[in-house]
Amino acid sequence: MKVFRGLPNAASRAPCALTIGNFDGVHRGHQVLLARVREAATRLGIEAAVMTFEPHPREFFARAAGDLTKAPTRIANLRDKLQALSNAGVDRVIVEHFNAHFASMSPQDFVEKVLVHGLHVKWLMVGEDFCYGARRAGNVATLIEAGKKYGFQVESLPTVTNDDMRISSSAVREALTRGDFALAEQLLGHPYAISGHVIHGKKLGRTIGFPTLNLRVAHKRPALFGIFVVQVHGLAEQPLPGVASLGVRPTVEDSGRVLLETYLFDYAQQCYGKLVRVEFLKKLRDEEKYIDLPTLTAAIERDADQGRAFFREREACAISATDRI
Repeated sequence: MKVFRGLPNAASRAPCALTIGNFDGVHRGHQVLLARVREAATRLGIEAAVMTFEPHPREFFARAAGDLTKAPTRIANLRDKLQALSNAGVDRVIVEHFNAHFASMSPQDFVEKVLVHGLHVKWLMVGEDFCYGARRAGNVATLIEAGKKYGFQVESLPTVTNDDMRISSSAVREALTRGDFALAEQLLGHPYAISGHVIHGKKLGRTIGFPTLNLRVAHKRPALFGIFVVQVHGLAEQPLPGVASLGVRPTVEDSGRVLLETYLFDYAQQCYGKLVRVEFLKKLRDEEKYIDLPTLTAAIERDADQGRAFFREREACAISATDRI
């Protein structure tokens, strides 16, 4: 899969079947849409393409208004989004920088400069509530008319539901905020996880008996904060059990930097630079600020005990289920 930061240059442009959206989480509704794009691209003999945005448009407008609380929380980092799009059979992704210039573009300019000349779109699928251009002045109806004029076909996808619940990024965010990982998995079509390369931290954990592997979280508003039971993929043949903290570490620093720190049970190997995937299984509690390191250490010990108990119970349930077969 090819990834472009902004519109491809003239030499890299090729006819495509396109869809446009933020694709945060690439949930089951997104997956249905992407499958339709892939089918159309194959049928027409052209590439399947996605245009997405960084930052999220709502984040851009929230920042411009000086109130980041109005920005949506993030389900996935860019790495995980791109991997999910690749898994869906997308040939090229255009990561468009959403800025003041792009936000002020008229619907007509968006069609001509982006869709027609910039991307050579021949087939386009959007959600039924899709809007585009400055002040969201363009909609599906105006897009269909533009397609007739410029020679590309437009289709819209009705809402995809899960037991009468609309599958959306907002619904996934709400499930993650509540720690409802079973519902999040239903909406996503897979367990929720965050991937990244293990980075060096301050190495405080090893001094208190709980060394952690650390992943940087680029955005400051992840969809979930707190302490979790997790399992980590990518370091052994089987996922490794542990507990993780996703947050700003209020007891030991005040920089506001968001980190995902995972303590693996009975694992002491160095893994800096390795690409891992941290899968979330259960929320234990919210992040807290403690008065000193001994109090923090005692809390981590309780978290680890609860995490080990979770895996013992899960293993016992698995054995019991096997015995009944």
